[in-house]
Amino acid sequence: MRYYGDVYRPPSEARSLIIQATLGCSNNTCAFCTMYKAKRFIIRPLEDVTADLQEISSQYPFVKKIFLADGDALAAQADYLLEIIRTCYRLFPGLERVTSYASPRSIIGKSDEDLKALRQAGLTMLYMGLESGSDCVLKLMKKGNTADEIARAGIRVRKCGFALSVTAITGLGGREHWKEHAIETGKVLSAMNPEYIGFLTLLVEPGTLLEKWVADGSFQLLDTDQVLEETRLTLENIDSPGSIFRMNHASNYLSLRGTFNQDKERMIREVEEAIEHKKGLKPEYFRAL
Repeated sequence: MRYYGDVYRPPSEARSLIIQATLGCSNNTCAFCTMYKAKRFIIRPLEDVTADLQEISSQYPFVKKIFLADGDALAAQADYLLEIIRTCYRLFPGLERVTSYASPRSIIGKSDEDLKALRQAGLTMLYMGLESGSDCVLKLMKKGNTADEIARAGIRVRKCGFALSVTAITGLGGREHWKEHAIETGKVLSAMNPEYIGFLTLLVEPGTLLEKWVADGSFQLLDTDQVLEETRLTLENIDSPGSIFRMNHASNYLSLRGTFNQDKERMIREVEEAIEHKKGLKPEYFRAL
């Protein structure tokens, strides 16, 4: 079993077997991210991925969940992914699901027929980064897609039968764009109505463009209270019935959980209590990615 470089996965894939179908990130230009900077994006040879699966199945045949890494496995051709997915289910008889990160670009590049074939083969859920619903913030952060493109990508995969998990980053608009970031992020999440919504909070990683902007003063970070105010405004603008919400990442100042829309008012009240009474807030030195 071979792994190349640092390997990342969503928190909900903690007990999954991670298989690198691709290496790196197909975009890899985001101004706030360092995750895949040490790798050039490639699609691994199919025989290498198959060999990894065969090796691990001989030792651990009872795997129930598989996550296809790295940052955008869906960027690979549909036939390639279909072969991997079918091999996964053949080698692991008790396998319950296969999941993957997916960029908006990789979703847009697949036909509905390809997406439906992947879903039928057993690719059950996709994780997609929205980060912001503001075109201004997306452009600044070099995300590579507009808010409308991301929304349409999310809507398409849901129509094709996938469960969809979407992340956004509080604080990403800085002090200049925080209101637009909050309101538009809420609107785009509402349009997609994903099964899962997750909030991270911006952290400045060494070596990023964002670090340079913060140092030269062109990007002003939000303080804790401002992040919470932005969070409240975002929640107020989300209308996404049935979406399971989690804000419990190591980067977050405050932990929140619930289901939209039934828990929306309760979560807003918890944010307001944190603003007023500093209740349940994580110290800055405990925050991490």
